[in-house]
Amino acid sequence: MSEHTTTQCVLFPGILNRPVVARFDQAQSSSDGGAVLLKAADQRLGLTAALAACLKEERQVGKVRHELDDLLTQRIMAIACGYEDANDAARLASDPVHKLLVGRDPMQGEDLASQPTLSRFENTPDRKELFRMAEALADTVIERHRQRLQGRARLIIIDLDPTDDPTHGAQQMAFFNWHYDTHCYLPVVGFLTFDQEVEQYLVTAVLRPGNAPGSAGAVGILCRLIERLRNAFPAAKIRVRLDGAFAAPEILDFLDREPKVEYLVNLGPNAVLKRKAESAMRLVRRKSKASEQTEHIYGEFQYRTRKTWPWKRRVVYKAEVVRVEGKEPRDNPRFVVTNMKQSPQWLYEEVYCQRGDLENRIKELHYGMEIGRTSCTNFWANQFRVLMTAAAYVLMQELRLGLAGTVCARAQVSTLRERFLKLGARVMASVRRIVLHLPQSFPYLDNFHRLALRLGARTA
Repeated sequence: MSEHTTTQCVLFPGILNRPVVARFDQAQSSSDGGAVLLKAADQRLGLTAALAACLKEERQVGKVRHELDDLLTQRIMAIACGYEDANDAARLASDPVHKLLVGRDPMQGEDLASQPTLSRFENTPDRKELFRMAEALADTVIERHRQRLQGRARLIIIDLDPTDDPTHGAQQMAFFNWHYDTHCYLPVVGFLTFDQEVEQYLVTAVLRPGNAPGSAGAVGILCRLIERLRNAFPAAKIRVRLDGAFAAPEILDFLDREPKVEYLVNLGPNAVLKRKAESAMRLVRRKSKASEQTEHIYGEFQYRTRKTWPWKRRVVYKAEVVRVEGKEPRDNPRFVVTNMKQSPQWLYEEVYCQRGDLENRIKELHYGMEIGRTSCTNFWANQFRVLMTAAAYVLMQELRLGLAGTVCARAQVSTLRERFLKLGARVMASVRRIVLHLPQSFPYLDNFHRLALRLGARTA
């Protein structure tokens, strides 16, 4: 316990036939005892080491108390444990488990960095360092799955999606976005899916100004990801799925030029697209009126614009009328441009609609990892926070991967944190070993044990 911590207790006189006292006096203990799993996951991935190698040390040697890799690890581990603000550092500085996560002796090791030190650290990296860190994040994720799949993936799907990050202060590059009706940043996140697996793995997260076009930076992101994936999985087919924000001529031109790359990109409806689908819409209106249910049919046509598309492309569509009780029937035509040859219904239902699960991953980033906590004034400091949050999420996904075959295999990251990281632990250290004394009545003990073994632990 810190010397500044006051021991407190509370008394519950009427719960049982004897008074119940809760006393905060357990020295060398932590409420994050299960976070040692994060350390094991990071050791397997080599993630924080790869990210720290991208940073340059420019501080005066004689004044350095905390190395850059320690500061980076401290922040990433804290975010994964649910402490997304640097302000939390004051309460965690002497926590024995958090010291252990940074690589320090939990009992005798120096306390962790303070909030002012971490805030200065967050404002240190420049644009080039952050670019290298984004590359290191992607390389680490791709290499992990290359080893896991032994380079034998048949199909790799790349999903990019923008999301809003509302701002509430004087942050640089925070502008009003009419679509989200708020001042915000507009980060784009990228995920990979291997061989139709259920999990979508975060591979990149790039912060953008709030008024950035939806397609801004997408060509560069796709170019770098496709090159890396081809090197890691030479025999794999690569498929790109994008929503309407990315339906820009430069992106479609890039995808058409890439050999052996399939793509499906949503198109927002316009007058020409609606006119081409009108005959199908008339038919589906009649079907819906007769059945009094939601009805849809699929079709396709060749489409080009007058100025921006140099050639015709295949567009598949869903002509749909939606009926909801108590409301008027509503037309809902949907359009997807693609270079794939399969039937329109299969492409839309079995391929494109599967990207809907991406919204769950984005919700995890927002509500499980607080990726929107971009409150620094400096834009690049906020990009650094986004990258650290992405790294923490990658570690949590590694935990979820290790829980395959258990009831927690599809648990949200917030649930994983509550079940496996937030464990009361008493830390005991000797010359030979460090022992974490965890609750004997822990309800997820079997899953914890299995996960630990998959992360490299051995049965003592």
